[in-house]
Amino acid sequence: MMLTGKRALVTGASRGIGAAIAKTLAAEGADVAITYEKSAERAAEVVSAIKAQGRKAVAIQADSADVSAVQASVEKTVAALGGLDILVNNAGILRVGELKDNSLEDIDALLNVNVRSPIVASKAALAHLTNGGRIITIGSYFADRVPAPVLTVYSASKSAMVAFTKGLARELGPKEITVNLVQPGSIDTDMNPSHGPFGDTLRQFMALGHYGAPEDIANAVAFLASAKAQYITGSTLTVDGGANA
Repeated sequence: MMLTGKRALVTGASRGIGAAIAKTLAAEGADVAITYEKSAERAAEVVSAIKAQGRKAVAIQADSADVSAVQASVEKTVAALGGLDILVNNAGILRVGELKDNSLEDIDALLNVNVRSPIVASKAALAHLTNGGRIITIGSYFADRVPAPVLTVYSASKSAMVAFTKGLARELGPKEITVNLVQPGSIDTDMNPSHGPFGDTLRQFMALGHYGAPEDIANAVAFLASAKAQYITGSTLTVDGGANA
């Protein structure tokens, strides 16, 4: 197991990609804390699955749009697990619409959850991460390609994570802490189901011609969290079935 003895926090992990990441990190030996906003029952299921693998697990209620809640989730993780080695900024929201139709509420929500939250969580984690620590953020392949005008603000929120990752990698490199970004393509989740209204359109872009599974992203995160990726930092790993090829 690549992550034996490590302690991880995965934000927004009661379902979908986040849940898969949390379970995969646990399968590789890590103790895992997750945050959730409303889905307490589903978060409890993830915790049970992690504990069934013989690892410690805790679910922390936290609204990723709330700065205080984000900061507190890091401290609660440290208290529950005895420290923090891996932060996975997974929590994110999707709101679509052309800019002329986006309300200020929509814009604030996208920026608060997709941009401010990972920055705040990463800042809070700095007090606890040591040599070999990892910060991994989940972005989107729409940061590199915006195929429809309804994605303008969402894509902008995700592209911000590219610069954030590069800058923080420079800052933390001397401490041997790596910072990387994973950009999923179309992954079969509740947010973007393969059989949903956009499924056929999105499949046209993919070199492989089909949606990915949450585990495809989780495996990439587990690799970047491990010692096998110790010389990778400030990088973006796009896992999109060739959609942006």
